[in-house]
Amino acid sequence: MKLSVPSIGKGGMDDTVSQHFGRAPAYTVFDTETGNYSVMPNTSDHNGGAGLPVDLLAEAGVNIMLCGGIGKGAAVMCQRSGIEVFIGASGTVRDAINSWKSGTLSKAPQEGNCDSHSHSSHCQGGCHSHIAIN
Repeated sequence: MKLSVPSIGKGGMDDTVSQHFGRAPAYTVFDTETGNYSVMPNTSDHNGGAGLPVDLLAEAGVNIMLCGGIGKGAAVMCQRSGIEVFIGASGTVRDAINSWKSGTLSKAPQEGNCDSHSHSSHCQGGCHSHIAIN
C-alpha cells in the first residue's frame, strides 16, 4: 500500500506536512510494504505544470492520502480515483504516518473539511484544491 503526504519543502520523511494539499511543493510517497519512500514533485497545473494533483498521485499508485485538511473538490476527486483521505496530519511526514498507524487521524468526510475561501485558521493559508466538480 502506498501513502502520500503533501510536504512543504522538497519532501522526505523529516519534511513538514503541508496544510495546502493542492499547492504543496512535493508529495512524499511511502510504501507500507517495503518501508521505502520516494518524493514526487508537484508538477500539476497548480504549480505551473499540467494535470491535477490527484491525477499525479493516482498515476503513482497512491492508495491513501494523509493531510491536514482537504476541500470538497479534492476530496471528491480522491474518492473517484480510489484514494482514501485521512485528515488531521501535522508535524513531519514521519509524524503523519505514525499518527495514521496509531489510528489518530480521521477519515475525511466526502465534502472535505475546508470549504471556505476565507481560509480559517485550521487551513494555515488554505488546504483545498480550487477544482470545480460537475
